[in-house]
Amino acid sequence: MSDRRREEFQQFRQGGGRDLEHWAAWCALAERHGPDWRSWPDEARNSRYTGKKTAAGRPCAAAGFHAWLQWLADEQLRSAQRAALAAGMAIGVIHDLAVGAHPGGADAWTHQDKIVRAMSVGAPPDGFNQRGQDWGQPPWNPRRLAEAGYRPLADLFGAALRHAGGLRVDHVMGLMRLWWVPEGMTPDRGAYVRYDHRATVGALAGQAAAAGALAIGEDLGTVDPWIREYLAERGVLGTSMLWFAREPDGMPLRPEHWRRHCMATVGTHDLPPVTAFLTGEQVTVRARLGLLKLPEDEERHNAGLMISRWRDALAAEGLIAPGASPGHGEFTVALYAYLARTPAQLISVSLADAVGDRRAQNLPGTSDEYPNWQIPLCDAAGRSVLLETLPGMPLVRAVGGAAAGKPAAVG
Repeated sequence: MSDRRREEFQQFRQGGGRDLEHWAAWCALAERHGPDWRSWPDEARNSRYTGKKTAAGRPCAAAGFHAWLQWLADEQLRSAQRAALAAGMAIGVIHDLAVGAHPGGADAWTHQDKIVRAMSVGAPPDGFNQRGQDWGQPPWNPRRLAEAGYRPLADLFGAALRHAGGLRVDHVMGLMRLWWVPEGMTPDRGAYVRYDHRATVGALAGQAAAAGALAIGEDLGTVDPWIREYLAERGVLGTSMLWFAREPDGMPLRPEHWRRHCMATVGTHDLPPVTAFLTGEQVTVRARLGLLKLPEDEERHNAGLMISRWRDALAAEGLIAPGASPGHGEFTVALYAYLARTPAQLISVSLADAVGDRRAQNLPGTSDEYPNWQIPLCDAAGRSVLLETLPGMPLVRAVGGAAAGKPAAVG
């Protein structure tokens, strides 16, 4: 390493402060004791062990190595954002922040006094996840968070916004209240625990403003109306998903009735692609995994009714022919063209939709039962799709054009 690079690395370590120090120490200790700090020797389980035992010798070298890796990753993120802006993107890269962290990971080790053990966060039963969800992540202790002046939360937002044009906060309602599930109980036996939303949302909005970036909240599922209003008043965009966007009578929400302060999307990473809805595979998979409360026949009837209503809505907008049964690609393009007619400030395009994939990348409420985040991207025929082939795929171009308000034939 040259003298200049060595100096830059030292500046990065100094700027990273205790957060970087704890992360690097956890990595060094994990190499010796395993990836879950809860099974470490008593002395190592205490995060104060950091300064005492990683200050010299082999642990120090290992911690320095992991700090160096973080420095390289930070430089790559900065380069990606600069390249995005140089290419003409107004926002650039939008980072994503999960609702929580693994109970045996570095975050939980560092903030042992600010999390609640024997509890995990999740969501109550809803229309798609009828048995509720348990995400296996410990919640922040609201009292301890307040005693710390919400600095751990603000630092987390600030780090996520580093080298970003925006930040999408998963399950943003968790800044107001979280569904706590006691250890050993099913998700439907949980309860909401509230946080000081003025402080938590203020931390998010303040860090986004300081970074000159967008804040986007994933406010889907069971949401009190005031939450969306409060977020919008503080400049935090919401998320509106087409499949669940309905008029009071249950019909698809007309384009002019969508909110402006949101990111509009057909689905999310937690839902199957459009093709799975059209083929009924989204019901088949959930039935096989025991995730349905309604009888399978009733669930299929409801799913078919939803698709029929969306066909009618697309026809009413002139996006498909009345009475037609468009192919998967044509139907997908029409849905994104529908989003382009809403006043939403942002439109999110699913890569799985854009290539015609049939399989969900993630099914909330499952762990070992489904290969979450392990499914290679494929087209409608099940053929693997490589990064290099994306620009030449007609469906990718058609979906992208439709979302930009320039619909074209699938090809």
